[in-house]
Amino acid sequence: MIRVLLADDQMLVRAGFRALLDAQPDIQVVGEAPDGERALALVREHRPDLVLMDIRMPVLDGLAATRRITGEPGLDGVKVVMLTTFELDEYVFEAIRSGASGFLVKDTEPEELVRAVRAVVGGDALLSPGVTRRLIAEFAARSKEPAAAAGLADLTDREREVMALVGIGLSNEEIARRLVVSPLTAKTHVSRAMVKLGARDRAQLVVLAYESGLVRPGWLG
Repeated sequence: MIRVLLADDQMLVRAGFRALLDAQPDIQVVGEAPDGERALALVREHRPDLVLMDIRMPVLDGLAATRRITGEPGLDGVKVVMLTTFELDEYVFEAIRSGASGFLVKDTEPEELVRAVRAVVGGDALLSPGVTRRLIAEFAARSKEPAAAAGLADLTDREREVMALVGIGLSNEEIARRLVVSPLTAKTHVSRAMVKLGARDRAQLVVLAYESGLVRPGWLG
């Protein structure tokens, strides 16, 4: 059973998400929070698999709450997906760097929301092409001389290659086609790179790929 916590200051948004998710046989909503402070308390209490976290909330905003959740050792198994009104939100870059596993626009189709919850809990990052382009633009605007990420030297040549492909937004299936290997082999290389670099998930692997200079802004054309 996938256990989900909802954090949004709009009661109707929470109610709609709860009705949709609780109707799934493999998903259970374990709590609701109207602000980031309450969300943090409920995360500590329930240890959900996933938090759907609104960016803009009173008391403690979603960005600050995400930083505290992802930075607390006892909560390292909790994934956070940010909820936003617009895909190209000004806080996309900082939220991903803070440990969020991805973004969802609030008017996402119901079936896409359910698919996203399952995908993130399964270990995938939720980065649409628009969000990936936004990340790359932010890296380009803020780029300095890249510093090698700790552990990058421990990667094999193939793991570096796979990490670079993750960095430009390719899925495991697309990586498999590019390298002429099976999707399972591609996923294994991604997982090993994450372990060696201490990345929480695929989204953080994207950040590390750019911060280390393994991928450069503009590679998507």
